[in-house]
Amino acid sequence: MGEKQWGSRIGFLLATAGAAIGLGNLWKFPYLMGENGGFTFLVVYLIFVLILGLPCMMLEMSLGRYTGRDPIQSYKMVNPKAKIVGIFGVLAPFIILSYYSVIGGWLIKYVVSYVTTFNAPADFGTFIASPTTVIWHFIFMAMVIYVCYKGIGGIEKASKIMLPALFVLLIIIIFRSVSLKGSMEGIKFIFAPKKGFSLASVNAALGQVFYSLSLCMGITITYGSYLSKKENIPKSCAVVAGMDTLLAVLAGIAIFPAVFVFGLEPGQGPGLVFVTLPKVFGAMSGGSIFAIAFFILMFFAALTSAIALLEVVVSFAIDSWGWSRNKSVAVMGIAVAILGIPSALSSGLLADVTILNYSVFDFIGMISDNILLPIGGILMCYFIVWKFDITKLTDEMEQGCPNFKIKKLWIASIKYVAPILLIIVTVSGFVGVYHSITGM
Repeated sequence: MGEKQWGSRIGFLLATAGAAIGLGNLWKFPYLMGENGGFTFLVVYLIFVLILGLPCMMLEMSLGRYTGRDPIQSYKMVNPKAKIVGIFGVLAPFIILSYYSVIGGWLIKYVVSYVTTFNAPADFGTFIASPTTVIWHFIFMAMVIYVCYKGIGGIEKASKIMLPALFVLLIIIIFRSVSLKGSMEGIKFIFAPKKGFSLASVNAALGQVFYSLSLCMGITITYGSYLSKKENIPKSCAVVAGMDTLLAVLAGIAIFPAVFVFGLEPGQGPGLVFVTLPKVFGAMSGGSIFAIAFFILMFFAALTSAIALLEVVVSFAIDSWGWSRNKSVAVMGIAVAILGIPSALSSGLLADVTILNYSVFDFIGMISDNILLPIGGILMCYFIVWKFDITKLTDEMEQGCPNFKIKKLWIASIKYVAPILLIIVTVSGFVGVYHSITGM
């Protein structure tokens, strides 16, 4: 296994938190709060973190440390038939990174544009339709490859710089945003309990927990396999989940007050970051400086998550194929970069190409988000709980947490609660795909 060991606890925590803290936290979570009942949504979200997020994260982390292997080898050691779960857990990050890195390239372009001209690119739609998006995508992937090439020590060093910097930049933007006259409207949008909370809101909170904590992406298993036996897994998972949620809430406080002050429509996704917020920065005194800070913040969030996604695939090549780290990083990184070319061109040269009514970019995302991840989650619970001696994982956790007082509660959650919730996430995903394909 060689170099597979985190150098420090703080390095492990920051790397794992960085893997979970991605673009979805920054642009999706606050919007979902505002549209689905505000503070009520946050409470329900936290409940799902406790009964689904933390139990599944603890399961994956303890499995990774118990086996010391990549996701495929880990599940194969549990049960030869469970290898399919590991395959899903490696395929998903490979596919996700291919389009996630395209967005990472957009962020680099915006940082460069603001640093050199103090303005955003002239038009977002024109920019993403340009073939130059492929170049920015390649630049982002080159950065990801470089960090992974440096090994676990490189991932730790990068995380120790980027995560604290991310929080500092976020606090700076929060101070500027809430100092604007009328900013309380944005705060109310996010936090004020309001009508509109429904069963759909509960489902949105459930889905957000699943994706926000990077469950079933192979990341937690991979990072767990590098973990010291002395590490307290339940405590570490709680810290990571807490940091992930805190940053998502802080992102809302940073973004939405300014959006409301300037009378723009709150939204989610790339439109908020690349269209709405540049208008906010353009209308704000000193806006260019805060735009630079914001897009560097977004870039750090994207890069830490992308590093984790590539590391899963690299770990698989090292463990399952016996490749060296250098070969694994080079081959897998280049493969991801090539796979991402159609996504990079999906608003330009391939704009007329659709698959099941999805653009190429959205189709790639649908495959991972709606099929590989949730089905992998259900199979994970089945094989670990029903086909494996679960006490081996509780024993694993008790090595760093002798007083694992919630052991029975954790087993019950993994055995009964988590599978039910994962089935709901899966069915909801397929319903969404059905509606997209049929237009109903």
